[in-house]
Amino acid sequence: QVQLVESGGGLVQAGGSLRLSCTATGRTSSIYSMAWFRQAPGKEREFVAALRWAGGSTYYGDQPKGRFTISGDNAQNTVYLQMNNLEPEDTAAYYCAAGSTIVVFTTASGYTYWGQGTPVTVSS
Repeated sequence: QVQLVESGGGLVQAGGSLRLSCTATGRTSSIYSMAWFRQAPGKEREFVAALRWAGGSTYYGDQPKGRFTISGDNAQNTVYLQMNNLEPEDTAAYYCAAGSTIVVFTTASGYTYWGQGTPVTVSS
């Protein structure tokens, strides 16, 4: 089993920045990729970004392209999401996910393990 713990969420004004962190523990050798999703109230869970450990390839969703950056520290089993120039529309619960296949998915069903989520609120 793998456990994921997110941190770094909070309240920020529009135009501000936040950095989310997610650390995996347990059977981390089974993880091939890590990703961030977000879910706003009343909306479906949305793919934000993913990182493949082998080679370090990164993948981004359609939104919010250009303002968020995913990075990771494989030795620490930690992935980060740097969020800049935040907008009120970015308000959501942000979830970390870990995948056990070499294929990097952009849909939630492709990920085996999930964190509890960390809330991000952007005020206007």
